[in-house]
Amino acid sequence: MSTPAAPTCQENPSFEILYWVGCAAAYDRRAQRIARAMVRLLQHAKVNFAILGKEEKCTGDSARRLGDEFLFQELATANIATLAKYNVKRIVAHCPHCVNALLKDYAQFGGSYEVVHHSQLLADLIRAGRLPAFPGVAAGPGGAVTYHDPCYLARVNGIHEAPREVLQAALGGASLCEMKRNRAGTSCCGAGGGRMWMEENPQQRVSTERAKEALATGAKTVATGCPFCLTMMADGVAANGAETRVLDLAELLVERLGL
Repeated sequence: MSTPAAPTCQENPSFEILYWVGCAAAYDRRAQRIARAMVRLLQHAKVNFAILGKEEKCTGDSARRLGDEFLFQELATANIATLAKYNVKRIVAHCPHCVNALLKDYAQFGGSYEVVHHSQLLADLIRAGRLPAFPGVAAGPGGAVTYHDPCYLARVNGIHEAPREVLQAALGGASLCEMKRNRAGTSCCGAGGGRMWMEENPQQRVSTERAKEALATGAKTVATGCPFCLTMMADGVAANGAETRVLDLAELLVERLGL
């Protein structure tokens, strides 16, 4: 099924929430599936949203974490001006790195917004009945699910329960198989702090070790809420010779809704 195009701020100037797509979903084909899932969910729930389209620039998160403060401030200044042009007040992003930059880093330069992770918005929509839950319904074709808490979501911003609410709504009566290290005690996937762009010893990759923890739960699907984590966990699962699925929580919800 093709996804209807998301409206831009110019096309829908009366939007209530801005969907920040982010670099991963703009350029990486795998991450684009997260954005398509989110657009389907937002449209299904009749959320009045818009995107910046070609006016959206990288938040500069990785640049700042890697020490290029000049590039970060250049990107932040440009984005803040664009957000001001459209009088943006509320933003949703599926990338915790984007959430952290827009919420905390941009506030240092006069950009003050209500910024939520997509799991928080989806959980709100489920509670409001605008997206259905599946109580008492067994897990879908992927079988048991485990959830990897992204560092920038759980450890940095304290968002633990919203992703689990979304997953439980999708899983219905099936249980979520928790890894030993979860919530604020989660383990990094290996991509945070700019490490996504660094080379590392193939025999000592963090993603491989974290994937072992996920596979040890016996789950057939690894869910996450970050495009960086999705890439690293997929690589880690493959490095362990497993065929376990790795999906964003929005993709799992779309799958259950049959969208």
